[in-house]
Amino acid sequence: MKEEIIIAGFGGQGVLSMGKILAYAALMNDLEVSWMPAYGPEQRGGTANVTVILSDTPISDEPISSPVLDSYDIAVVLNQQSLDKFEPKVKPGGLLIYDSYGIHRAPQRGDITVHEIKAMDATFDMGNSKAYNMVVLGALLGIRDLVPLDAVMRGLKKTLPERHHHLLSMNEEAIQLGMTLVNEK
Repeated sequence: MKEEIIIAGFGGQGVLSMGKILAYAALMNDLEVSWMPAYGPEQRGGTANVTVILSDTPISDEPISSPVLDSYDIAVVLNQQSLDKFEPKVKPGGLLIYDSYGIHRAPQRGDITVHEIKAMDATFDMGNSKAYNMVVLGALLGIRDLVPLDAVMRGLKKTLPERHHHLLSMNEEAIQLGMTLVNEK
């Protein structure tokens, strides 16, 4: 298995954190991993994306050659600009996941699998919009079994400062909620 993934949205949506947690979870699950963030100079409101490549090939056998990609197996897009940019770059037969909140033109391609999620609405129901990226990550993991939930939680614990470890159970709840939000278009 080799999965080339792009996660894209606005700064402040937790895009980079989501990619970092996924990368750590994969490392903790003995996968070969590449993680490459990209963002503008703005901290919040500018565009941000992260490329994550996961491979179950043993690290010593065939390392991932480059994190720079022209096309992706999976695209997770959280705003219209990212949808416009990355929908054409999903490989035929690939997967596109999007949160329809703030999207005014739904994906158009017929040669990929498209899943709409209502992650923002779910965070409103939870009463915690800061869990948005964990809901989205849960949806991704609900569609593709990339890494087990326990590895994600270990990755989250590794990336969260210790002063925020009291939020681990809330984040796990958000991930599990995200796994239930999957709707194929």
